[in-house]
Amino acid sequence: MKHTLTSIFFITFVGFLFGQSAREKLEEIAIIDQKIMMPMRDGVRLATDIYRPKTDEKVPIIFSRTPYNFNSWGDGEERTRTYERALNAVEKGYAYVVQNERGRYFSEGEWDILGVPLTDGYDAFSWMAEQEWSNGKIGTLGCSSTAEWQMAVAALDHPSHAAMVPMGYGAGVGTVGDYYEQGNWYRGGAFQMLFASWLYSVEHDKFKPRIPAGATQEDLIRISRFYDLAPENPQIDDMLAAMSHLPVQDMLVNMGGKREIFDDMIRRKPNDPAWFEGGLYHDNMQINKPSFWFVSWYDVSVSPNLALFNHMRNHPDKAVADNQYLVIAPTLHCGYFRATENTMVGEMSVGDARNNYDEMIYGWFDHWLKEDGKSDFLDDLPRVQYYLMGKNEWKTSDTWPPKEATLTSFYLDSDGNANSLFGDGKLTLNPPSEPNQDNYTYDPHNPVYSYGGNVCCTGNAIEAGARDQREMETRNDILVYTSEPLTEGIEVSGFIEMSLYVSSDVKDTDFTIKLIDVHPDGTAYNLDETIQRARYREGYDKEVFMQEGEVYKIDLTPLSTSNYFAEGHRIRIEVASSNFPRFMRNLNTGGNNYDETEGIVANNTIHHSAEYPSQIKLPIVGKLKIENR
Repeated sequence: MKHTLTSIFFITFVGFLFGQSAREKLEEIAIIDQKIMMPMRDGVRLATDIYRPKTDEKVPIIFSRTPYNFNSWGDGEERTRTYERALNAVEKGYAYVVQNERGRYFSEGEWDILGVPLTDGYDAFSWMAEQEWSNGKIGTLGCSSTAEWQMAVAALDHPSHAAMVPMGYGAGVGTVGDYYEQGNWYRGGAFQMLFASWLYSVEHDKFKPRIPAGATQEDLIRISRFYDLAPENPQIDDMLAAMSHLPVQDMLVNMGGKREIFDDMIRRKPNDPAWFEGGLYHDNMQINKPSFWFVSWYDVSVSPNLALFNHMRNHPDKAVADNQYLVIAPTLHCGYFRATENTMVGEMSVGDARNNYDEMIYGWFDHWLKEDGKSDFLDDLPRVQYYLMGKNEWKTSDTWPPKEATLTSFYLDSDGNANSLFGDGKLTLNPPSEPNQDNYTYDPHNPVYSYGGNVCCTGNAIEAGARDQREMETRNDILVYTSEPLTEGIEVSGFIEMSLYVSSDVKDTDFTIKLIDVHPDGTAYNLDETIQRARYREGYDKEVFMQEGEVYKIDLTPLSTSNYFAEGHRIRIEVASSNFPRFMRNLNTGGNNYDETEGIVANNTIHHSAEYPSQIKLPIVGKLKIENR
């Protein structure tokens, strides 16, 4: 007797009552087809697992393509994550298909960090759409590296790719809006060092054992029970020390990791044509797919993520523009489903940050993938859902930033001693009445260390999230500018712009910014941070070095947040020249940095006056009231 989609739910419920595992429940309601070797156009085969309802009806497909290990077994023990995800999809009437990128685990071919070739995704869509059990509609789903390929393959416009849900899609944006990051490799022209630790942990060796050609599906399933092709490098107990190795180009060798990809990419400048040959999205590609974007406030790529959403909202085809939706959660990288009634991001509680993510995602796919016509799901779906930290509540908007947000300038000011928490730096609503400047030294061999932040994938080198910055702010190479206490609370939601007027006695150096919410008890929680390499201040297609004695305007890449600065709180920014190891140290020589072992000390200056109005522009929703002293 054949199962119908209706009977699936009854069987699942009975299984729940008797405490069955996810695999056992799946075996009741799904056809499980593991280790299918799906052929690509060049003959390379990609390892694929398929879980589909036991039904004669044609079903839509949720497709997850990943560089990570989804094998059902590891070290002789059964793993349940893939089964749980598949069960969730099958129960809702979908086939769940998960596939490894080429060169990963059981997939053939050679792996590349940028997802080459892009056509693999297109070929997979064609293969799935032609299966007799498929209704021809495919939705893509995934977070981080399992999301990054979606945008570029969507630009190929396969007719079966009906909708997508990219989550925490860090490296997938390439070039978009004000951001020129080349797959998150750069921020403001400075290398984001997460890739060193990430590549150490994930890159497979080219000499790994290979499955013999002609191995049967039965052989592959049997082998996968005890041999998951998931090699692991030894755990590095002190990743900060490992990342401190100079020259940077030898970092992976010093760790004992595989170096080929890192060796190539660390030498690429921001405008190297090779960036555009990979499988990542750039804004000269056109996406025509309905997209439901998921972003996190404490993620490494929150700002370019939001810029991509706005880029899609400005699509020339109004129908495409209207089918873009956004959720911004107050979590760490890919932490949406880990939110609790007391969600912690680092040391800071953001309250109950849970949301009905699963319901929204499947409501989205039901609308676009199922054969029974469009649902009314979009009628009640807000264009933008964002979490306002500080008030710890979900809010909605028709745009990002909210239309009510107005950029308001706060000017840097001091009597010439903004160094450290104990200095006289201040943020004011009016430009300084008297010209002044703050001087500090930056020694690349004694950098300002990253403490918390909007990061991912750095091993134990950085503990992500919001952390009290006061101990860090005792350093004299951090300039601290703080507003007077607010007499009424304000919402700051949107992109945050910054302009610094700087000078230095070296050819090239970096400038960093950190936005902070200072509580009445002095606790100072970081919200977002960025960096700008001075040589790229006029664009990433050229290097323009500084001359001693000259003052230059530096426009940093915008930050992003949504935070309620409550009554009595103060707004603070930190200015420094390093944030290590989130960003690679500038050795201040004007050289390549990656192949150098010795840096020089930079004497840097931040100018603030009517002529040089260094400032930060905050997107404020509502009226601003600050205590006058």
